[in-house]
Amino acid sequence: MEKIHALRAFLDKAHSVYHAVALVQEALEAAGYACLSEADAWELKAGGKYYLIRNGSAILAFRVPKDTPKGFLITASHADRPCFKVKENGVLAGAYTRLAVERYGGALLAPWLDRPLSVAGRVLVETERGIESRLVDVDRDLLLMPNVAIHMNRSANEGYKWNPATDTIPLLGNKETANFWKELERLAGGKILGHDLYLYLRQKASVWGMENEFISAQAIDDLECVWGCLQGFLHAQETANIPVLCIFDSEEVGSSSYQGAASDMLESAIARICTALGVDKSRQLAGSFLISADNAHAQHPNHPEYADPANAPVMNGGVVIKFNANQRYTTDGLSCAIFRKICEKANVPVQTYCNRADIAGGSTLGNVSLSQVAVPSVDIGLAQLAMHSCYETAGVKDAAYLEAAITAYYSAELALLGGGAVSVN
Repeated sequence: MEKIHALRAFLDKAHSVYHAVALVQEALEAAGYACLSEADAWELKAGGKYYLIRNGSAILAFRVPKDTPKGFLITASHADRPCFKVKENGVLAGAYTRLAVERYGGALLAPWLDRPLSVAGRVLVETERGIESRLVDVDRDLLLMPNVAIHMNRSANEGYKWNPATDTIPLLGNKETANFWKELERLAGGKILGHDLYLYLRQKASVWGMENEFISAQAIDDLECVWGCLQGFLHAQETANIPVLCIFDSEEVGSSSYQGAASDMLESAIARICTALGVDKSRQLAGSFLISADNAHAQHPNHPEYADPANAPVMNGGVVIKFNANQRYTTDGLSCAIFRKICEKANVPVQTYCNRADIAGGSTLGNVSLSQVAVPSVDIGLAQLAMHSCYETAGVKDAAYLEAAITAYYSAELALLGGGAVSVN
């Protein structure tokens, strides 16, 4: 249970993508990693440990082996989650004071209503040195999106269609309410010139079930994989491969941002690492591998008909390998075999997921990453319920399974032997 309590603490603090990245940064610095700037020249040392941050919401870390590098072992996950973003000029006056927000990503709307909410993210503050980015978190019950009473909406239990322009505007206070922006400026310590602020659920993570076998929290998709990949990265043994931890932003809205998987962040870092170490980039990539880690749909206890009957993972059943014939997931026979072998060595159980043939599924950042850095790749995740709800559910055992699998992956030595053969040691 020690690991699940650590995950629970991480989830309870990561109230925005910016806070999640700051927590990862804190863990890396505690482990001796040095921060690199993309604006500076890089001088890398054998055995060195480094990280870089882009836009405050994406982070990439790597280690330099003591011997000649033999390729990159990469994981990619994302720290953003479907939620609501505060608009510019976001305070709405009237009979009550409300906060104007817009939907970010494909959120399930209904679970957000009638729940205590708050605001967290980053603000850009004017200082004597210039414009500074600062994290803010209004760490109290601040907002609520009130439902319409059943007496006024008799069709509410008959498939009601939520309108994000009206139904999900949160209540902030009475007509005469203290200035929201002045409170944020007090927390930030200066005049706010710009902001990226998001709503979050105030309910903390919970471990529950007859045998405490489940965990529920906000942003399990994909902070559970962020946490598991980070732990595996930090605890892995050193090899001749260069381990790379990538945590991107913007996956829930297509990854096409300066800090998303479609950006040059990963490709640029790899190119600069190769240049600094005096090795050939193409040859290094020829011996590289990528794990795209983003959660998977568990078989639903009340609706098993939504799952493919032969590929329906369950919570606490192990790490899920995800397949799709139309390349929504990157897994093929080779990458599946490599990952299965790694999990076998780590004694980690493996499950498989495919969409039911007549139900279109989602996609993730695996293929987007490969458009920038072309290497063999597998898409994996952990089985969960209520994906894209503000309070999701997963299995307690699976978080430990992922950490063990990623630790084994980063500790492995992969070698392409020609003729399609791969050595996994």
